[in-house]
Amino acid sequence: MIKFNSVLRDELSSFLALRKTSKCKSTYSHDKHILRGFDEYLCTISCKDKNLTEEQLAGWVHTLAGHTRTIAAQVVVIKIFLNQLCSYGIHSYIPPVPKVHDDYVPYIFSETELDRLFHDADALEKGSKVRENTLIHVEEPMILRLLYGCGLRIGETLSLKMGDVDTVAGVLTLKCTKRGKQRFVPMHHSLTEILEHYCMAMGIVGCPESYLFPTNNPLEPVTPANASHKFDNLLEQAEISLPGRKKRQRGPCLHCLRHVFVFKSFANAEKDGRRIDDTVPYLSIYLGHDSLRETEKYLKFSNEMFPEAMELFGEYTAQIFPEVSYDE
Repeated sequence: MIKFNSVLRDELSSFLALRKTSKCKSTYSHDKHILRGFDEYLCTISCKDKNLTEEQLAGWVHTLAGHTRTIAAQVVVIKIFLNQLCSYGIHSYIPPVPKVHDDYVPYIFSETELDRLFHDADALEKGSKVRENTLIHVEEPMILRLLYGCGLRIGETLSLKMGDVDTVAGVLTLKCTKRGKQRFVPMHHSLTEILEHYCMAMGIVGCPESYLFPTNNPLEPVTPANASHKFDNLLEQAEISLPGRKKRQRGPCLHCLRHVFVFKSFANAEKDGRRIDDTVPYLSIYLGHDSLRETEKYLKFSNEMFPEAMELFGEYTAQIFPEVSYDE
């Protein structure tokens, strides 16, 4: 149990002890961190009265940093604590929970960066320090093409088995997906051809239970960490980074290839004269999203590499995805 030092040290200790017995370990650890910070704030402002004012609570909220959802979660914990104080006869101002909005910003690779990445991936050689996977240099280029060409999640990609690949129809069957919902993903004919050649080279054609991306143990697939580590090496080799990254702005990573897929899908739809509001529902299903709201973050981009489409996307998302603003 940590030691509190503010005027509310006894009440904070009592509240934390209650949380320890009633909440799971992770929630208790989370609350302990928040309560410690709140205690330190009260000491910083030399608070002597247990009845906290609106000005004091507003000052504490102002010190919080991070994503709006993170800030809201901290305020919720302190709000519960203050409500408990009121039940003891200690009257304190109860701050409202700040509104939450999505300020996530992904990284979008440029065409030049993509060319460098795929060129370097295709030129990968077997590393001298390979332990668990002697084939990662062969597998990584195919992994990147599936992420980029189909907008797959990395976990979905690495879970694929030969039996999930229909090279005749050009369709992938995803069974290990987010929320466990199986879906079918069509591939472009060029990607289907590349994947077919890859499977032949790996010697897994006709072996439905074989993973597309096995480790040295054929019964175990490549891990996301292993694939990400190799990708980080490619990023460094291609000199791709995001200096001065802002809060909640995703730096270049494997998942960003999924964002590139979505962006290009919308750009192609607009170029081909298809209505964007007709494209969204189909793409949402293709990506395995439960709702259009889940697709929203894929329509927010940090770069202005495609100025012709950016204005159109902005107008469209403003109509169907107004700024999320709600209390939690």
